[in-house]
Amino acid sequence: MDTVHLYGVRSTQYLQENYSDTQGWFLFMSSAADLRTTFLILFPLLFHFQPATGVKLVWVAVLGDWINLVCKWMLFGERPYWWVQETSFYGNSTIPQIKQFPMTCETSPGSPSGHAMGAAGVYYALITSVLNTSLQHCGSPAQRWCIKTLLWTVFWVIQVCVCLSRVFIGAHFPHQVIVGVVVGVAVAEGLNRAPWIHLVSFRGYTHLTLFLLASALGLYVLLNAVAVDLLWSLAKAQRWCIKAAWVRLETTPFASLLRNTGVLFGLGTALHLPMWDKAVRERVGCGGKSGAPFRLACASAAILLLHVLDTFGPPVHNYPLFYLLSFCKSATVPLTTVGIVPYCVARATNAVTWRGFCL
Repeated sequence: MDTVHLYGVRSTQYLQENYSDTQGWFLFMSSAADLRTTFLILFPLLFHFQPATGVKLVWVAVLGDWINLVCKWMLFGERPYWWVQETSFYGNSTIPQIKQFPMTCETSPGSPSGHAMGAAGVYYALITSVLNTSLQHCGSPAQRWCIKTLLWTVFWVIQVCVCLSRVFIGAHFPHQVIVGVVVGVAVAEGLNRAPWIHLVSFRGYTHLTLFLLASALGLYVLLNAVAVDLLWSLAKAQRWCIKAAWVRLETTPFASLLRNTGVLFGLGTALHLPMWDKAVRERVGCGGKSGAPFRLACASAAILLLHVLDTFGPPVHNYPLFYLLSFCKSATVPLTTVGIVPYCVARATNAVTWRGFCL
């Protein structure tokens, strides 16, 4: 693997030396590819216009990131910013200098790339859903071909930009982002073929949340029992990151696990509140004030409120409390989007009654 890593470091050097003027764009793409964008922007927006797509995006993001966590623990992937400092591959030669950024110092193992995998899965699920909807209204083959070509071009442009951004900042090697894209697409395609995710009961959501938590923790305990330290990458990040403040607790594997399972549990709870009976869920497409204007108001208010709530972070000095509050904070994302905001908007506009608003 040293040879693969060597060419990966050269790729990072090449991008940093020849495309330094696009640094802002790469940093933006790396930030936008984070699953926070899915939970705080895409989910609230899509849920109020295409509820099934919004729900599917959460499933893709959560299950994909859980698979990513397990793969990282099993593959022990290095990251460029610490590998270049520790490898003996260069011998007496000068060690290449890799510029670091606040998003460089990820604390989890590097393979596969979580950002590349999340972006690939989420946008694949989004585009396939849009295609399934839009192609139903296209009569001519030429129109269908144009729409497909346009959307898939956008998809691959996004994936290339995300992958290059992760290599540019020295967080991943090229092969890690490629594997991430492949696995992310596979996860999304698998859930595209699983319509049952829209019929899961509250008990099903609860059981799945507990399974994801218990299986990840069980794997950690099992490997730790045979002297395999799954937190080895945290020590490397703390040692080789040039600024201690860039090593953040929210980038650790357990933080992402609690964050994602919190969102999943919150979604299951929100979808099965008393007012979410079958009659309400089926009232899709009613006109008047409860149509597009109401949906737009709900989506806008949800995005605004979630970004305000996101500014309040749990304390980092107490690990158990941090993880518990991270779970609870994440659970409020779907609860706010699905329950609180529609209720408040409906009452404020007097457009519909609580049990009769149209999704």
